[in-house]
Amino acid sequence: MLGAAGPFLRPQRRAGPEERRRRVAPLAASPPPAERGEEPLLRGIFEIGKRSCDVVLSARRLRWSPIVPESPAGDSSTVLQDEEEIIEMKDVFSVKLKRRRFVGQKKGGTLLGITIFKCLRKEENKLTDCAVHLNNLSEDHCNSWFRHLKEILNGFQNRPKSLKVFVNPSSHKREATHVYYEKVAPLFKLADIKTDVTVTEYEGHALSVLKECELQAFDGVVCVGGDGSVSEVAHGLLLKAQIDAGKGTDYIPAPVRASVPLGVIPAGTTNILAHTLYGIKHAVTATLHIVMGQRNVNYHFYLYKFHRKTLMKMTERRKGKTKKKGSKDQWHKIQGHFLNVSIMAIPCLCSMAPRGLAPNTRLNNGSMALIVVQNTSRTEFIKHLKRYASVKNQFNFPFVETYTVQEVKLQPRCISGPDAKENTYLNATSAEGNYPWNIDGDLMEEASEVHVRVHPQLINLYGVNTDDLESSKATCNCI
Repeated sequence: MLGAAGPFLRPQRRAGPEERRRRVAPLAASPPPAERGEEPLLRGIFEIGKRSCDVVLSARRLRWSPIVPESPAGDSSTVLQDEEEIIEMKDVFSVKLKRRRFVGQKKGGTLLGITIFKCLRKEENKLTDCAVHLNNLSEDHCNSWFRHLKEILNGFQNRPKSLKVFVNPSSHKREATHVYYEKVAPLFKLADIKTDVTVTEYEGHALSVLKECELQAFDGVVCVGGDGSVSEVAHGLLLKAQIDAGKGTDYIPAPVRASVPLGVIPAGTTNILAHTLYGIKHAVTATLHIVMGQRNVNYHFYLYKFHRKTLMKMTERRKGKTKKKGSKDQWHKIQGHFLNVSIMAIPCLCSMAPRGLAPNTRLNNGSMALIVVQNTSRTEFIKHLKRYASVKNQFNFPFVETYTVQEVKLQPRCISGPDAKENTYLNATSAEGNYPWNIDGDLMEEASEVHVRVHPQLINLYGVNTDDLESSKATCNCI
């Protein structure tokens, strides 16, 4: 279908005969569709970057080539096909009619053409938005193109149309509110995504809202904050799923899958989950992954760290052991003095640990990493910790053990002998049935045994595996 030509066909330098034979093709010629989705839907003339261009739209691509008149009179033209540019429609997230308006004018205005907004990979894992202007003064011509472009965008089913947003104003340097309203909200508006925003006022606010929220009204939930905020929102999504399934707050034996995906906008200190999802701490990158509907299956996980020199007995069940019907779980037991115990179900990438706290884990492989640091000197322990900030193997120490597990039980034991005096508080609390656990910096008193188990595929996250990001660098400059 040939659209009406706009008023922007301008005389340019006339190409010589040899150059024309080498570089140009007739305007009427159209390259044959190479694959399904390449059949032309529209064809017309727009001015792009101050050059008149022959523009062709298919379900998969928008492509254009500059037009050069054959004669000063402009009675015939040729298209420079070797200068063709292409936009993949899967990278487009918004299209708008472009109008000239006076200050304060919100509607109407002189039509100038169409603006297409696309997602572009700028450097490494960073994404940005980019605008391409297709100028043409014809109302009918632009409206026809606008309708077709919108139909194509509406065909991407995973892209959200309505989001529930939680903003934690206390995260990091209290910058989450600024991050959302200055960087995130404009992109949501540009993509025609409706939002319902809750700025949390206290710890547990997001959890209480989600317990009562009618999530069927939304395509996803977004958290703007740090890892603690994300953990609370994830807890709320899973708790809501249990309640809706009639299980109350009971996660045992099998939790119910969350009904909507979760988006993470980094606005905290370390932003481990955001780094793992996007490969970078960048609010615009995170927002564009959400806008584009990029989803990645994640697991419900727990992260525990113990920084007290404590005598424990731990049992770990390795991934991949087949359990026969009627048989008991097979457990491997280890015990001793441990300076640090970490249990992680994701790589935990961050700026302070470029390889991640648990480099061998993945977002969706159904296992956790158990990292045990046995008793050693302070100097050796510090060497181990410093390795996290480098590209060297932080586990290459004789006092560090790593396991791949699905389930872990931790049981602190009362200390006797020479160390008993130094652990009077631990022994006193154990007599009452509770123990002081230093969990990710927070001191908590829990029962004598902590049981950690991974439950697979409970929450869809907006984002991609960092492995996929790495493999795409050499072949593509956009998501």
